[in-house]
Amino acid sequence: MNPFFKFLVVEATKRKLKRTAKPLAGFQFAKQVKNTTVEFAHLLHEIPLVMLGILSAGFGLSGFLLPNSFIDGGVTGISLIVAEITGLSLSVLLVAINIPFIFLAYRTIGRQFALRSFLAILVLALTVHYFPFPLITDDKLLISVFGGFFLGLGIGLAIRGGAVIDGTEVAAVFVSRKLHITIGDVILVFNIVIFGFAAYIFNLETALYAILTYLVASRTVDYVVSGIEEYVGVTIISEKSEAIRVAIIEHMGRGCTLYKGKRGFAKEGEALKDTDIVYTLLTRLELAKLYTEIDKIDKNAFLVMHSIKDAKGGMIKKRPLK
Repeated sequence: MNPFFKFLVVEATKRKLKRTAKPLAGFQFAKQVKNTTVEFAHLLHEIPLVMLGILSAGFGLSGFLLPNSFIDGGVTGISLIVAEITGLSLSVLLVAINIPFIFLAYRTIGRQFALRSFLAILVLALTVHYFPFPLITDDKLLISVFGGFFLGLGIGLAIRGGAVIDGTEVAAVFVSRKLHITIGDVILVFNIVIFGFAAYIFNLETALYAILTYLVASRTVDYVVSGIEEYVGVTIISEKSEAIRVAIIEHMGRGCTLYKGKRGFAKEGEALKDTDIVYTLLTRLELAKLYTEIDKIDKNAFLVMHSIKDAKGGMIKKRPLK
């Protein structure tokens, strides 16, 4: 490990332990240093994804949508509509309108996620305001398709980095947990209202192009994040399954189930080793946190993920992510 990076990790661990005021033995401190190292490594991987997402979304907004008075769905669409009506700066509106959704992110997902998302939205607003993106085209079809593509690419990359730059996803997760309806249905209703306002305030053609922009953006997000539709079921196979089970429950506030299994990698006639298989269910916004917690325990753990349409019961809709 780089000496400077190691120094930063050790100092960060010491400050974290000072806040807890718990004296630790040498091996416990070493474990904390290891955990902090994993967190730093993930942070260094996730920050570039968020920054690329911000640049892509800024390019989609400033290079395509904003100069041509086009709108999109979600919170970004609301910001574009309000900016078009009032003449206020889109940069200011992106931050102001997303603030309630950041609060929801704090309540629903967690403090770290909310802080990342707020900083990402703030940087996006500054990028749109100060970065001189060139105007690419005035063709309406190209504006809808490529404006939506770059905006969706930016949102997807930000989610991969553990943040959001559009609060629609957070609002959908929150409402879904309160009303027990699917996340997809919440997003659909949310955007129907936005497009209805666009048709009433502007004209039907503007609303139709907005729908096209939204469809391209949402499909791009789906593609980038992979399995972004609703919830994600995660199966974890590891020799340290008990530690992973405890981390999911205590560090993430999520439930899990253990399956009794046998490891199949053995020659004919050899005894198969027993193993516990951990299965948990998360929203897509919580995957980055899960990866971090698992890497702290076992970097060689085998993970299988698949999309879940919806979930009922258990802890997933009852407890916020710690």
